[in-house]
Amino acid sequence: MAIISILSLWLVPVLIGFILLYGTYKKIPTYESFVEGGKEGLQIAFSIIPFLVGMLVAISVFRASGALEFFMNFLRPVLVVIGVPPEIAPLALIRPISGNAALGMTSDLMATYGPDSFIGRLASTIQGSTDTTFYVLTVYFGAVGIRKMGDAVKVGLLADLVGIIAAIIVVTLFFGTK
Repeated sequence: MAIISILSLWLVPVLIGFILLYGTYKKIPTYESFVEGGKEGLQIAFSIIPFLVGMLVAISVFRASGALEFFMNFLRPVLVVIGVPPEIAPLALIRPISGNAALGMTSDLMATYGPDSFIGRLASTIQGSTDTTFYVLTVYFGAVGIRKMGDAVKVGLLADLVGIIAAIIVVTLFFGTK
């Protein structure tokens, strides 16, 4: 265990030092390259701000309008029939939209049901098995100017659905239902 601690402490500084020494050996202006990369990073950050603001506003409207609650009430009977806890549904719906909102929901589920409960384990597994699809597409596609996202949205949401189904199956097989 001590070796891993030492390795994790020194790995990043050694890697950065190696890159600087290798760049100097290859006669690459390392400091100038670093500064140029910083400039590009700032330009990208400023270019994605409108996309982030738009996405955050859309999430707020979705939740504040009551649409999320309406959708959850609509799904509740179906989820009960197939044996999925209805408490998980908001997390499964919000996870592709917002990582922070999903993390907040996961924290609430943990506080309410406990981390070792079926719901707590399922929430944790869903968090790790899915991605913030709309965030990724908005930020990264927006940063490089891609406007046609239709197929990427479909594939991303399909991957999220598969992740949620796999999480339900795996947690049920390993830990039972209650």
